[in-house]
Amino acid sequence: MLIQQAQEVERKVIAILRILSQTDEPLGARVISHKLKAQGIELSERAVRYHLKLMDERGFTESIGRDGRLITQPGLEELESALVSDKVGFVASKIELLAYQTEFDVHKRQGKVPVNISFFPARQFKKAMETMKGIFEAGICVSDLVAVARQGEELGGIVVPKGKIGLATVCSIIINGALLRCGVPMDSRFSGILQIKKHKPLRFVELIQYSGSSLDPSEIYITSKMTRVGQAAAEGEGRILANFREIPAACQPLAEKTVAQLEEAKLGGLLVMGDVSKPVCGVPVELNKVGMILIGGLNPVAAAVESGVEAQNHAMSTVLEYRDLIQFWEL
Repeated sequence: MLIQQAQEVERKVIAILRILSQTDEPLGARVISHKLKAQGIELSERAVRYHLKLMDERGFTESIGRDGRLITQPGLEELESALVSDKVGFVASKIELLAYQTEFDVHKRQGKVPVNISFFPARQFKKAMETMKGIFEAGICVSDLVAVARQGEELGGIVVPKGKIGLATVCSIIINGALLRCGVPMDSRFSGILQIKKHKPLRFVELIQYSGSSLDPSEIYITSKMTRVGQAAAEGEGRILANFREIPAACQPLAEKTVAQLEEAKLGGLLVMGDVSKPVCGVPVELNKVGMILIGGLNPVAAAVESGVEAQNHAMSTVLEYRDLIQFWEL
């Protein structure tokens, strides 16, 4: 019993640290309690203050008077290493939560859309934009709708750090969310590197299963420089970020209709929809299922990193209102 109680306290500490790690501004107990509730964690302001006091004593947080708390370097290190067993499958759960939070209505063309957030050094943002232009032109993206914020401003509740410029790109989970709203269940199985040959998808050369991962695969692929997105856009030969999903075969007609409606609203991401029970790009598909390959939303950012631009990525991180997005070309 005592062990279980200790683990539960530790989970709450990690949840608070995760919230504090997403901002450079001090946060108070009331704000933290509200953000925890949005994640399904019920913790009163009083309880949050209690945990923050313990975290101060452990050196994980720093009190900034009445403004609240900031996470410290030891706190960041604790967040990276603690409760690794709980992190297994974290990415799969994150996808499900973000799909649920997606409220975009394909008919009214309004509501919340899932996005990735990337931070670039202000001095390199122009170079990043020039590089990403070719990727958006080639259509190696979920959408050409984006949002930009300067230091101190917010993107979906995430504050842009000092000296950075934030860019929100639409995440492929928009398809998960849209299908969920119309009653189509989707199994998010893998994130991978897809080989492109003669401008067409050939095969997956790398795969990471969401249910067994504690880190976002796209961030790993980009950091490890395993992509060749710029080459794929310019020459039709390269390696891009892509995701593999499955839906019940009976839902295929409805899924096709919904994806078409998303594309009319400049929200896409579907690269390939396979045949019933047939492999797609080398990946086997379960019986009476249809495989789908979705383009990774961070492909433009991956191309920027390939060109030498620094980027700090938060894949599948939050949602933004559709009306707050603008076309990349307007930048």
